[in-house]
Amino acid sequence: MTTLTPVLTRNWDQPDSFTLEGYGDYAAARKALSQEPDSIIQMVKDSGLRGRGGAGFPTGMKWGFIPQGDGKAHYLVVNADESEPGTCKDIPLMMANPHSLVEGVIITSYAIRANHAFIYVRGEVLHVIRRVQAAVREAYEKGYLGKDIFGSGYDLELVVHSGAGAYICGEETALLDSLEGHRGQPRLKPPFPAVAGLYACPTVINNVESVASVPSIVANGADWFAGMGTEKSKGFGIFSLSGHVTRPGQYEAPLGITLRELLDMAGGIRAGHELKFWTPGGSSTPIFTAEHLDVPLDFESVGAKGSMLGTRALQIFDETTCVVRAVLRWTEFYAHESCGKCTPCREGTFWLKQVLKRLEKGQGSEEDLTTITDIADNILGRSFCALGDGATSCIHSSVKLFRDEYLKHFEIGGCPFDPAASTVWGSK
Repeated sequence: MTTLTPVLTRNWDQPDSFTLEGYGDYAAARKALSQEPDSIIQMVKDSGLRGRGGAGFPTGMKWGFIPQGDGKAHYLVVNADESEPGTCKDIPLMMANPHSLVEGVIITSYAIRANHAFIYVRGEVLHVIRRVQAAVREAYEKGYLGKDIFGSGYDLELVVHSGAGAYICGEETALLDSLEGHRGQPRLKPPFPAVAGLYACPTVINNVESVASVPSIVANGADWFAGMGTEKSKGFGIFSLSGHVTRPGQYEAPLGITLRELLDMAGGIRAGHELKFWTPGGSSTPIFTAEHLDVPLDFESVGAKGSMLGTRALQIFDETTCVVRAVLRWTEFYAHESCGKCTPCREGTFWLKQVLKRLEKGQGSEEDLTTITDIADNILGRSFCALGDGATSCIHSSVKLFRDEYLKHFEIGGCPFDPAASTVWGSK
């Protein structure tokens, strides 16, 4: 039985967890700034830390792409624009433990030789923005940010930037455009941000959890971190359980844990019901069913089964949920959030939404299933960024796994499910 590994969530239950007094004196940052920047990069490479924002790219390798001695300013940008349906790990992390992020920013910036860093936070979460701003203010007052940090001669300015609430700004280059004051739309790559990112200078863009994990690696060593998880997916991560589960919440555990183990910790599916389908990494990952309960939740194992680990946003749905209705809701989100830059995504998500609305009402035909999969095929791999690709995941996987449920809507001329039954009050 895999056990929880509370590192980032260790002090979340403490009333002062978000304060500097409750967090500590930034011992890991002090240790890091006494070493050479390249040794920090090598330590993160050796730890096996992979990006926690969804793609799973090796963090140390990304840092190593920054050209050194180029005479240009270097920047660190933290992607805190968490907004995908089901994804809810970075927001509580910044609320309960913002100093782990700020300390991680100091270490990361020092490693890549950046003297200016940004934390780009989703605009709607004003309470989180204020919490992070307070943590940054405390760090400045203590001398942990600004000039000559810890007497090392290293300077760092950290800015908390509020976004305007666009999902597309979670895409790293759209985030950079937004940060520069432009409309948030993805850029053509190459050049990649490591070469020409913010203000056309070398830039590292990392997820909140990725950066917040760095202080524990510096404090405990690369081998400590690499000793958890699996061979290729090392370390721990925050698994977000939501939906029809007895105790939803954040469960920090080694990568490779299974949903069955997590459900046991969370008290199982809500009383009197059984698992129908779930997402391993948020709405942009192909759905799984009960037969995937024992798939190890690491990048390789989930990928081998036809989905993606993504942000480990485990949305749990029991037998009261209409899969067509769920897919429609996700598709409405993607159609609304499409930036409109490319035709496949802009037009494709619109038409997926229109056809799914008809299907959910039982007004379509079996030919419409071919239509939506054809539309999805023409979005996948043809859109300008990953938003379009993500929008197709639930289409392809739901039609493959629940084709009979789609057909049932046609047969009876409507949805065979009571929408109230899947709600919180519907179980009472």
